[in-house]
Amino acid sequence: MEKFRTATIFDCEYLTADGAMKRYWAGPTDPDPVVAQIGAVNLSLGGDYPVVGSKRIYIGPLDRNGKKQKLDPYFTDLTGISQEEMDQNGVDLAEALGQFDRFSNGGTFWSWGKDELNLLGISCFVAGVAPPISAHRFGNAKSLMVRAGMSPEDIEMTTSGQLAQRFEIPHDNQRYHDALDDALSIALTLQHFLRGGQLSQSDFHFPNHT
Repeated sequence: MEKFRTATIFDCEYLTADGAMKRYWAGPTDPDPVVAQIGAVNLSLGGDYPVVGSKRIYIGPLDRNGKKQKLDPYFTDLTGISQEEMDQNGVDLAEALGQFDRFSNGGTFWSWGKDELNLLGISCFVAGVAPPISAHRFGNAKSLMVRAGMSPEDIEMTTSGQLAQRFEIPHDNQRYHDALDDALSIALTLQHFLRGGQLSQSDFHFPNHT
């Protein structure tokens, strides 16, 4: 059987507090928006474009002094991630990024927007970790949806978690703001348009990525 390349579709949940987004995380007690959860799905770029793997990674968030960052109750209500769950499953950022990269099998990464800026920018800056994955491997899934025919206006009104529902694509047991469920919503939508011919394998290729 021919082995097809995959694209890794991912989503991130990062620390927040009530009203932090409106304040651009600049309030006196707002946490830095470091990533606390990565959800990733590998989508085959050939055959019937099946989903061939999924992964959920918890990252134990640290503040700028290297101390454990407690989850704000607003973040827990939004994402469903409890402090107990984070304490049990959270790994450090370097380990999380290693897992994420290995899961991709060297392929390209796609998120609904530019989640890598929080993951490899802010999170690495706060933790004092050199970003281990090159920027040229990341793409914006919104650009793929423009190619597939979705209007920029609809894109701006649609979150990653709403995307599959927007096109009436079955996505059972979805919880919005769970990184893996949101990543799967994106992946199923891209799969739908690959199968329909509006997207092709070549759309997932970057000139600088072999």
